[in-house]
Amino acid sequence: MVDRNALGSKLGAHVLGEQTRFACYTDAEKCELVLEGRRHAMQLVDGVYELTLPAPHGSRYKFALDGRELPDPYARFVPDGPHAAAMVVEPRRQFKHGHVVRPLHQQVIYELHVGTFTQSGTYRAALDKLPELVKLGVTTLELLPVASFPGARGWGYDGVALWAPYAPYGTPDELRALVDEAHGLGLGVLLDVVYNHFGPAGNYLGAYHPSYFTHEVKNPWGDAPNYAHPAMRAFVVDNARYWLEEFHFDGLRLDAVHEIHDPKSERHVLRELVEAAHALGTRPILIAEDDRNDPRLVQDYGLDGIWADDFHHQLRVTLTGEQEGYYAGYQPGVAGIARAIERGWLYEGETPPGRDNPRGQPRGDLPRSALIYCIQNHDQIGNRALGERLSEDVDLEAYCLASTLLLFLPATPMLFMGQEWGTRAPFAFFSDHDAELGEAISRGRREEFKHFSAFSDPDKRARIPDPQDAQTFQRSKLPWDERDGADHVRVLALYEALLDLRQEDAVLRVEGELRAEAHGDVLSVLRFAQGEERLLLANFGATPVAIPDGYRELLRSGERGPELAPHTAVILARA
Repeated sequence: MVDRNALGSKLGAHVLGEQTRFACYTDAEKCELVLEGRRHAMQLVDGVYELTLPAPHGSRYKFALDGRELPDPYARFVPDGPHAAAMVVEPRRQFKHGHVVRPLHQQVIYELHVGTFTQSGTYRAALDKLPELVKLGVTTLELLPVASFPGARGWGYDGVALWAPYAPYGTPDELRALVDEAHGLGLGVLLDVVYNHFGPAGNYLGAYHPSYFTHEVKNPWGDAPNYAHPAMRAFVVDNARYWLEEFHFDGLRLDAVHEIHDPKSERHVLRELVEAAHALGTRPILIAEDDRNDPRLVQDYGLDGIWADDFHHQLRVTLTGEQEGYYAGYQPGVAGIARAIERGWLYEGETPPGRDNPRGQPRGDLPRSALIYCIQNHDQIGNRALGERLSEDVDLEAYCLASTLLLFLPATPMLFMGQEWGTRAPFAFFSDHDAELGEAISRGRREEFKHFSAFSDPDKRARIPDPQDAQTFQRSKLPWDERDGADHVRVLALYEALLDLRQEDAVLRVEGELRAEAHGDVLSVLRFAQGEERLLLANFGATPVAIPDGYRELLRSGERGPELAPHTAVILARA
C-alpha cells in the first residue's frame, strides 16, 4: 500500500525555486504530465508518479492516465473551473499579521457567503466591508465553502477541487489578503469545509483511483468517501492543515459530520484531523455541524464546538407556529425554549416524530459556549422554499426579541450576513450546473416542497425560485444601502448595543451559571457570574407584563415603559 506520507499535501503541483514538482496518485499503468499542451512521462516512486521540471507560476497542466487527460483534483487553482486545466501557483502574499485565536466563549461568529455578501461577490469587495463588522462588534468571520465547484455561482457545498479557491471570487492570494486584513483588524476567520461528500459534477478522484470511495457505505449523496484508505484519509486531513497553514485561517467549521463515516478505522478520521490541526501550534477552533446532539464530538474527538439547532427550531416554531418538515418535532411554547436553553438542546435520547431512532445525549459537563446558537443561518434561510429571512416571517418587535435573547445567552452566537440590520433580502438556494443536471436540480427543488401545505398546489410550487435562474442568485445579494431605512437603523443600533454589552458586562462576558424558566408566555433567563446576576425577561405573549422590583434596566429590545410590552425583551441587573 502507498506510503501515507507521500500523499495529501505532497500531491499536485509545488513550486520549488526555479523548478516545479508534479505528483499524482493513481492506479493507472502509465501517467503523463500534460504541461502547456506537451506530454512528459512521469516516474513511479513509492506508489506516486512524480516529475520535476521548469514550470513557472501561471503554467497550465493536466495529467494523462493511460492516455486519458484529466484535471488534477489536488490543484491549487483552477481559473477556468474544475473541468479545465489547473494552474501552477506560487504563493506571493506575505502575511503581515498573525492568527487571531479566541476561546469560544469570547466569540461572536458572523457567517457569510462571499458571492452574495457584496454586489461584486469577491474577496476584495468583502475586504472593504471588514471595518463595518468590527464596528458591529463581531469577533470572527465564517466563510461558507470556497473550494472550487463548476459554474458561475453556488453555495459552495458541492465543491470538487478542494484545494483550489473558487476563481470567480478572486485569486488564492486575494483570499490570503482577506484573511490577513481581517487579522489586522482583530477579526478571526473560520472556513467552512465539506468532507462528507463531493459535488455531483467535476469530481475526478474516483477516476484516479477507485479506493477513494466505497460502495459498502452510502450517504445521501451516494458512495461515501473511503476513510479506511490512506489516500482519502490523507486527502482530507492534509486539506484541513492546508487551509490553516497556507491561508492562515483560524479554524474550520466541518459540514455535516454525522455523514462522515469511518467504521473500519481504529481511529476515526475526525479524531486524526483534530490532532493534526492541533499539532500546528496555533490552536485553531474546530466546529462540527451535527444533528445528533452528541457531546462526545467535543469530549472524545476533541472538537471545540457543535451547531445546536434545537434552540433555533424551538424558537422559530414558537414565533411562527410552523411545524412542517423538520419542525414537526417541536411544539410551540415558551416552556420548550426554556428547556432548550437550560439543557443546551431539547432531544437527549428521545425519538422525534418521523424518525425511527432516538436522537441526542444529555449535554453533561459540556461547556455552554461549545454550543453554537443562531436565529438564522444559511441552511435555515436557504432551505426554505422562498429563501426568506426571519425578519420577513415575524414582526419587527419579535425579531428584536429573538435577537436580544440570542446575544444574552452564554452559548456562542452566530449571525448570518445582513441579520444585524434585519435585511429583507432573501438568501435562496442557487446553482449553475449544465442543462441536464440543472433541470434535475430545478425539478427536485420544486418536488421537495410538495408535501408542505403552502406548496401543495403545482401552481403554488411554480413560485419557488428556480435555483438555475441567475436572477435567483442576484436577488440573494446583500443590499448594503438598505441599512439607511428607519427600521434597519433601529435593528442595527440594537445589535451594536447588545454586542457591546456582551463584551463589556462583567456577567455576560464569562460563561458563569444559568437558569431558564417559563412563566406562561414570559421567558426568564438568569445568569450568574462574578458574584452578580443578570436577568432577561422576554414577553412572547400579546399583553404587557410587570417588571419585577429591585432591578435596573440595562437594555430593552423595544419601547420603554413601566411594563414589558408584547414581543419585547429586557435585560436587567440588580439595583
